[in-house]
Amino acid sequence: MNNRGAQRGRRRGSPDTRAAILDVARRRFLEDGYHAVTLRSVAAEAEVDLALISYYFGSKKGLFGAALALGANPAELLARAVEEGDLTTLPERVVRQVLAVWDDPVTGPPLIAMLKTAIDDDSLGSLVKEAVEREIVERIAGLVPGRDARQRAAAFTTVVAGLITGRYLLRLEPIVSMTDDDVVRHVSPHLRLALRGPGRPVRTTRPMGRTAPRP
Repeated sequence: MNNRGAQRGRRRGSPDTRAAILDVARRRFLEDGYHAVTLRSVAAEAEVDLALISYYFGSKKGLFGAALALGANPAELLARAVEEGDLTTLPERVVRQVLAVWDDPVTGPPLIAMLKTAIDDDSLGSLVKEAVEREIVERIAGLVPGRDARQRAAAFTTVVAGLITGRYLLRLEPIVSMTDDDVVRHVSPHLRLALRGPGRPVRTTRPMGRTAPRP
């Protein structure tokens, strides 16, 4: 490993330093994949203090989002949604967060551009896939009980991906024209079902199998 980052005389913070870090991170992510890249290895190659990367980007997730020029990082947004409430209301929080970020004229276009590029570029597509699996699927899997937690987390993520694809890539109607409340009302139940998993009873306040009232 390159140990130049452990030597004295490393770069201090500046716009050029930040750009150099991002250049190294972008190349390393694309060449080595999400898991193999560490903040320490990026700091060493960019010849900066590790603390400087933490100062600029906060975490590996933050560095990843910045390296791909994303104004909002989906993994960080999920972490925020998880921290804001309990599991029972997570579907609604996630849907509203997706709508807020992807509809935003500043944060939305870079995300859409990244997704379109990932479809055509195998290296970027593999990188995005690995980041989603490690930072989103595994995070959700840690929230739900059961041996099939990862399958349920993947199903949850797939529903969210379907919403993003339908509304922002394919621009399907009427999903594009729906209000936020309409989207939440139609999509959240599917996310809740994904978290619950197949074969588990659905709680309802309305009795099932009611017969018609007698005349």
